[in-house]
Amino acid sequence: MRLALLPLVLAGLIVCEMPASAQTYSSARPIPATTSIPALHAQAVARAVHERFRIGLAALDARDWGRAATQFEAIVALRPPEPKGSTAWYDLAIAQANLGQNDAAAASLTAALALDHAFLAAMANLIAVDLRRNDVRDARAVADRFVALAPDSARALYSRGLIALRMGNFTVARSDFAKLLSNDPSYAVAHYDLGVTEARIGAFGAAEHEFANALVLAPAYARARFALGTIFLREGKRAQALAAFERAARDSSNDPTLHGLAIAMRDAIATSH
Repeated sequence: MRLALLPLVLAGLIVCEMPASAQTYSSARPIPATTSIPALHAQAVARAVHERFRIGLAALDARDWGRAATQFEAIVALRPPEPKGSTAWYDLAIAQANLGQNDAAAASLTAALALDHAFLAAMANLIAVDLRRNDVRDARAVADRFVALAPDSARALYSRGLIALRMGNFTVARSDFAKLLSNDPSYAVAHYDLGVTEARIGAFGAAEHEFANALVLAPAYARARFALGTIFLREGKRAQALAAFERAARDSSNDPTLHGLAIAMRDAIATSH
């Protein structure tokens, strides 16, 4: 029987863990005594911001997303000066993203960037949230800004490469993944994604090379093993394809979809003549 080739499985994009930006927020300094009404009001606001940051950051550390969101919502309503303003919007986005409020998280990250145009962590996380929301166009625009500000940043290159791959812009994807790997050849996931890019443009020899490189670095990388199996099958290397799908099935127990695909491909090859 003839086997229909399944499409290569793209790595699932996971929103990068968004740590609290405590490093951008410093403790309030002692405020001198005053009798000025505006100054007293400013002191009260500063104390409220400081205390809510303390509670909010502790809530983020405890993964109490609802409590954290409440504290940072109150802070942004007080409109604190920089860097507290953009920091509060960023930390609010962390809580919102973890609550599954992706549209709100995108809005909060956009607000953070309006206050601090070079807030790279906010850019990285806005890209991830945009991809969750399937807003590929905005993700690409933010990724271009990220790469422009940090042209050698692994996260910037990887983010834009993934977006370009999703948009079918294989020239940009190949360039970004290749540049990333020239800086860090030990990045197994980038080898995999470059392999997917090469396969999409029909460069199957280059794709096989990249998938093999990924597996040298991470032998249990089931997606790369499955992808390599599809290349072997295309090349008529049935025994190698069978072995690849067998190993992918063993290594993908935590990914039910990939596990099922690997078993199906393994069994189809084993029972075909």
